[in-house]
Amino acid sequence: MGRSLIVYADGGSRGNPGVAGYGAVVLDGRSGALLAERAEPLGIASNNVAEYSGVIAGLRAAAEIDPAAYIVARLDSKLVVEQLSGRWKIKHPDMRRLALVARDVAQEISAAGGSVTYEWVPREENTLADRLSNVAMDGETITVDHWRANAEADAVPERDNRNVLVHPPEGSDPRESRDGPGGEDAEATPEVQEVTVAQAMGTGVGTRPGRGAVTRLVLVRHGVTAFTEAGRLDGRGGYDPPLSERGRAQAEQAARSVAGLLNGAPARLITSSLARAVQTGAVIAEALGVEPEVDADFDEQNFGDWDGAAISDLIETAPDDLLRFRHDPEYARPGGETHLQIQERVSAAYERVIAAGGTTVVVCHRKPIMCVMAHILGLTPEASWRLAAAPGSLHAIEVWQDGTTSIAFTNRT
Repeated sequence: MGRSLIVYADGGSRGNPGVAGYGAVVLDGRSGALLAERAEPLGIASNNVAEYSGVIAGLRAAAEIDPAAYIVARLDSKLVVEQLSGRWKIKHPDMRRLALVARDVAQEISAAGGSVTYEWVPREENTLADRLSNVAMDGETITVDHWRANAEADAVPERDNRNVLVHPPEGSDPRESRDGPGGEDAEATPEVQEVTVAQAMGTGVGTRPGRGAVTRLVLVRHGVTAFTEAGRLDGRGGYDPPLSERGRAQAEQAARSVAGLLNGAPARLITSSLARAVQTGAVIAEALGVEPEVDADFDEQNFGDWDGAAISDLIETAPDDLLRFRHDPEYARPGGETHLQIQERVSAAYERVIAAGGTTVVVCHRKPIMCVMAHILGLTPEASWRLAAAPGSLHAIEVWQDGTTSIAFTNRT
């Protein structure tokens, strides 16, 4: 017989559409114990899209606890409750798509012997999910599984969950557990850390029979500089400007995201030799409590005589050369590098990281991130330009001992 679980989910958008995020929690249906927390930014989206995303995250978290659970999902959105219950039609295509995802998750739970029902609750009974959705709209991601870390979760005294208000322990910060070193999870066992990191990277339990040990790589693009903000090329051997004020804020956000992702698990940190990567890496290293290393093979491409040039100017003055630069792997500007040259040095650096094992955070640049992805996926130079890598973004890769490789996510900001 499946376990009784309660999901509280919420989502919000500052602007509708605007900066959006969702929050969700899973409680034990018998004891009221807090088992799981989820929060994630969604970029620019509508309030309804955020609400649906919260439900999906909550159902998935509950299914991880027990795939055959009897789940009651409680939301303060009457619209989403009625639509997911099949009583109201869904007209908006984004909401239709997300409703299908939610129904697929519910069907998987039903096929395993469980069930999912939806209930509307007043907002004051949805406090923790609401709080987490606001954290997500502030740009932070939370993935915490108390049920894994605490085998005594079911020992909490029973209470009436219909009117339960979930609160953190008095005097505590409900977000402490994502802070890595120094947070609640700093004393977690390696096994708990392993599972938590694997879940946060979106790959389930991480290890699989016959594959051997898993090596993890988190690529982080540096924060912006004055050159980035002005749309100017800035490569290896060029001006090497420092982070701008906005870039420093992006570095701090990236540090919080990396620390939350790793959740106190041990890691090493490598940066390129360029100032913007070194400065971004220093902030992340401080959050992780590690000493950064430098590997110049992760430097940006050398753009030669184009270093410092505005891309908008090149589109006007040298459009043919710019197209050739993007599509011809053997083309280089005077004093610069070809795509094949940067691909070779970045691929070698990537292979060194994977050979070292464990978890490594590499702070580098857009083109090296593209090169790593191209190396894994076998992309042509032209195709690799289609990969997005925003300033301060995270990109995660897992490689098992048998050679199986998984790109867990890309361009998470």
